[in-house]
Amino acid sequence: MSALHFIVDTQLPPVLATYLRRKGFNATHTINYPSAQFLSDPEIRSIAIEENRIIITKDEDFSDYYWVKGTPPRVLQLTLGNIRNNDLVDLIESNLPQIVTLFEQGAGFVIFGRTELIAY
Repeated sequence: MSALHFIVDTQLPPVLATYLRRKGFNATHTINYPSAQFLSDPEIRSIAIEENRIIITKDEDFSDYYWVKGTPPRVLQLTLGNIRNNDLVDLIESNLPQIVTLFEQGAGFVIFGRTELIAY
């Protein structure tokens, strides 16, 4: 099992967290928390910090928080636009080893698009 822990943001499908768990990661979705889809960004950041989770999101607000405030500690920003769940999982599947390596090597912010994978 990987040491990486993930929280999948509200606007992404729960199937992404399920897929990551099947791959051996500790992954959860915001629907698994008491406020579910109503969790605010600050609440999600707090969970990520408290549980040492990487936030997987399409929400650009998290990039603002990361660069301006330094929180949350790690973010995987998806810039894939509208995408079917199966296609999303397929893209993650084909890039997961690189994504994991980037975070394991100390990346704090990773942008993942259809044609790019950029780490900071």
